[in-house]
Amino acid sequence: MQTVPSRRHVIADDIRDKISTGRIKAGECLPSEAQLASRYAVSTATLRSALSVLQGEGLVEKIHGKGNFVRYPRRRVMYVGGACTLRTEFSPESALRVSVRTTNLQAHGQLTALMEVSASSPLTEFLCLSHEGKSPHSLARVYVPRDLSPTDVPTESHCCKSVEAKLAELRPPLAEVRERVSARPPTPEEAATLRISSVLPVLAITRVAADRTGRVVEAALLVLPGNRADALFTTHHMTDERKRGE
Repeated sequence: MQTVPSRRHVIADDIRDKISTGRIKAGECLPSEAQLASRYAVSTATLRSALSVLQGEGLVEKIHGKGNFVRYPRRRVMYVGGACTLRTEFSPESALRVSVRTTNLQAHGQLTALMEVSASSPLTEFLCLSHEGKSPHSLARVYVPRDLSPTDVPTESHCCKSVEAKLAELRPPLAEVRERVSARPPTPEEAATLRISSVLPVLAITRVAADRTGRVVEAALLVLPGNRADALFTTHHMTDERKRGE
């Protein structure tokens, strides 16, 4: 028995076809949801369900107060383990523009366990949001003890490495870096910030770095949209000849 496609998938297929054939171009705003619902003779709820399919595929993004827009093709981004570095697929260095917001706060909730400090310990948070053009691309929250916080982190940069370099100036040499990678649904705040569908999984990376005394000197929480993110981890093994030479 042949399954009849649902109305939302029929609508999504039609809009997707218009995008793929160039009848609706990248960056173009779609008609209002009320206009589209009338055009397809469906309820607004069904129309929004169809748009959510396209949002989940990364073809359409909804900008609050402005409408639904056809997305420009997104570059894939690769997280390089151990370096807290993001690279785009077309260049070895990140071509993304990064905005940074600095906030002094006190340790609370999960931060006390993450930083291994007592409640109310002084910390500094660096909220890093990368953009490709005008569209948000990835999100990172970096925490350091207040005494290791640089005062001249740029509020805007053309790559993540320049921000990381500033954080490393006051930081003692690292002895251990622990990274945990998981896939999960985005929080409402993450979905709104990255302009992604709430049903699109994100790649969540927790990175904790400690110095030679065991003190946690940096913790980073990164969120990357799962439809354009990869993570690379490289392990170097010593050969028998190198072991005998030491």
